[in-house]
Amino acid sequence: MNHALIIPLAALPDRYVAKVAKNSIGWDIGGAHLKAVQIDARGSVLAVSQVYCPLWRGLPELDRAIDEVLSILRLESYATSHFVTMTGELADIFPNRHAGVVQIAHFVAQKFSGNIMFYAGYDGFVPAGEVGAHAVSIASMNWLASVQYLAHNKSQALFLDIGSTTTDIALILEGKPCVLGFTDAMRLQTDELVYSGVVRTPLMAIAQKIAFAGHIVNVTAEHFATTADVYTLTGDLACTKNSAETSDGADKSVEACARRIARMIGWDAQDAPLPAWRNLAHAFKNAQLTQIKQAMLRKIALLEDHSDLCVVGAGAGDFLVATLAQELGLKYASIAQFIVVAQAAKNTDEAITMAALCFPAYAVACLGVVA
Repeated sequence: MNHALIIPLAALPDRYVAKVAKNSIGWDIGGAHLKAVQIDARGSVLAVSQVYCPLWRGLPELDRAIDEVLSILRLESYATSHFVTMTGELADIFPNRHAGVVQIAHFVAQKFSGNIMFYAGYDGFVPAGEVGAHAVSIASMNWLASVQYLAHNKSQALFLDIGSTTTDIALILEGKPCVLGFTDAMRLQTDELVYSGVVRTPLMAIAQKIAFAGHIVNVTAEHFATTADVYTLTGDLACTKNSAETSDGADKSVEACARRIARMIGWDAQDAPLPAWRNLAHAFKNAQLTQIKQAMLRKIALLEDHSDLCVVGAGAGDFLVATLAQELGLKYASIAQFIVVAQAAKNTDEAITMAALCFPAYAVACLGVVA
């Protein structure tokens, strides 16, 4: 790892310097996963945890997930500073985003004691009492924390975070985020948010027609299979990156994945040998690559010269980012190159891998300001 690429926290602008306590955690509260990264006073990773948290079932899921994370990290809720970003306000238990942000913040404020700050994008960090007034700037802003952190370490880059559900795309120019949208609506419109990930995305959202056994066949409009089935069959997705439930509630074995993906084209798994279903999985993979590549090209088109552009990848789908960069003839770097791990971390390689998977949580911890 080239640590020379990483700018010390002390070199960041004052409003983003992490004046952290001995134990500080960055939290990324999603609609399906809770991610947490513990850092030391130098901003180096001590421990990382990702827990499945189906928030659409209710806030008790968040309560359980937080307790599990604190248990894994061996921390108490009062023994640390907390820096929080979120996308969980999108869960349909909330009537709208504003209500989701406020309810999640209120829950977290009741759950934790000590210093608790919420990331509000360019508004900086705000305490729980000011969340309502900054809800628009807090909602689904975890991607900006990632981009702001990276922009201090890479003056020009195309950042892609391919997660379990979505893909965030942001251009960095002259050490600053160069984005067209800040709300989900605008980011969707400008291809800076692509609702396509490597675990939870239904295959009917990837393609309506797909190549199979020498033919182009129609894809059923049913939630029979997800991209986790695809990448299990292609061998790209490790079990540690797939904590979500399967579409049929069954196991995550290769045989079960084949059964689910076969249903997407009206077949049963026993109607063809396993290599046929692996080929179908690769066809869906190629369709998703094309989907994300088109969004990338829209960003690249903004540059007069992109020959020296580096694509930086993060998230569970980082392996796709590497492939996309190669297909576009661009340089590639993993976000892992920009993560510092403390010597006190139990397993350095695992900590780097997990922090890259949970990068917004790491970024928000490093950008945090204690009031």
